[in-house]
Amino acid sequence: MNKIIVFMTDFGLDDGAISSMEGVVYSVDFDLNVRHLTHNIPPFNIFDASYRLHQAIYYWPEETTFVCVVDPGVGSERRSIVAKTTSNQYIVTPDNGTLTHVAANIGIEEVRVIEEKTNRLKDSELSYTFFGRDVYSYTGARLASNTISFEEVGPLLKDDIVLLDLYGCQEIENGIKGQVDILDVRYGSLWTSIPYDDFKKCGFEIGDNVLVEIFNNDKKVYSQVIEYGKSFADVDINEPLLYMNSTYNMAIALNQGNFSKANGIGVGKGWIITLTKV
Repeated sequence: MNKIIVFMTDFGLDDGAISSMEGVVYSVDFDLNVRHLTHNIPPFNIFDASYRLHQAIYYWPEETTFVCVVDPGVGSERRSIVAKTTSNQYIVTPDNGTLTHVAANIGIEEVRVIEEKTNRLKDSELSYTFFGRDVYSYTGARLASNTISFEEVGPLLKDDIVLLDLYGCQEIENGIKGQVDILDVRYGSLWTSIPYDDFKKCGFEIGDNVLVEIFNNDKKVYSQVIEYGKSFADVDINEPLLYMNSTYNMAIALNQGNFSKANGIGVGKGWIITLTKV
């Protein structure tokens, strides 16, 4: 193991939760290298957690351990697991869908259920609402520090993990259809479920004008012809642009503006986007 441990939660940074998780890690091994993916996942939003994990995990080295805690079912019968990816990284998380995008795009080699009798912080047995500290940080630290092997996490999970439904994309007449999955949050750009490769197969080329239509539960809320470009500099300030984002999916932005706020566009189930040739 490379001794890197990366946290992702929906806890925010307004209280002592993250600090206590870090404290647990350093109590296991002071030489562990603690890093942070984000703690600004919208509360209880498992889809966003899954997406952000997948967005970042490609760029971390093999044997990195991720502790991902977005856990609206904490204290329930949902399982606590550690997954080993086909890219040889480890993810400590509740079994609630957090692994959906990683499973679909990278692959899961093996999953083990955390044995809490041996992999739980001492004297935390009566705590049922902070598994992020008591179970996930503790287990992740023990794994990342080589205190335990992956096999010592617990028994092999023999049935399927929980996975969320992904919309994907489909070809339509003269174009392609997908979902507005998530925002590039700070800038309000719309990141869709349409992979660049599928978009390219439809015959679109840089410089094309593309009819972009967005629907909210079948009601059309946006319709405009937008240029398909390489980067934001291809259009004037406050002009929209269709482009390939950093996750190699198609996206819509407003150059130096916030497309989502400017047009009242949301994300997730029911927010459908079509891209067609003009």
